Amino acid sequence: MAPGAAAVLAGLVPLAPAGAIIPSTPDLGKAEGRCRSGEAGPALLVRIDGLKDHNGNLKLEVYPANDKDFLQDDNILVAEGKVFRRVEQPVGAGNPVELCVRIPGPGTYAVSVLHDRDGNRKFGLSVDGIGFSGNPRLGVSKPKASRASVVVTAAGLSRITVVMNYRSGLMSFAPLHKK
Repeated sequence: MAPGAAAVLAGLVPLAPAGAIIPSTPDLGKAEGRCRSGEAGPALLVRIDGLKDHNGNLKLEVYPANDKDFLQDDNILVAEGKVFRRVEQPVGAGNPVELCVRIPGPGTYAVSVLHDRDGNRKFGLSVDGIGFSGNPRLGVSKPKASRASVVVTAAGLSRITVVMNYRSGLMSFAPLHKK
């Protein structure tokens, strides 16, 4: 039996060589991304604004802030030893909704947040919401990493706000309420 991704992520098994296939699992990046009580950082505390409702789950992912790696397949990023973090949790009824994710340290990262309203672990154009650090205006394709990135200069806890976007036309996404 091949070692599981959780063992690889926990550092119990060496990383696969570049280009090697790692079994796909929703747990990739979670061990590194999980914030721990009493831990000072480095981490991002991400406030989620503009949720359509409190149904389903939120999935926050952290990527390298370059166009090649931004929103890249998590298996590829992990196999190449690149930054990838994931936090998933039910939306919950409280406000504000905040997610904490650990990051490797000061630097520039691209962050995405998916509001998986139906809980099927897939992005549905007509159902789910999406947001990015930097809150770029969304079109029909993914934003450039430079517009969806955050610069973290401190080794402690950094705070950002991500505004969710939902389908607002044939193929466009926008916040529900414009300020």
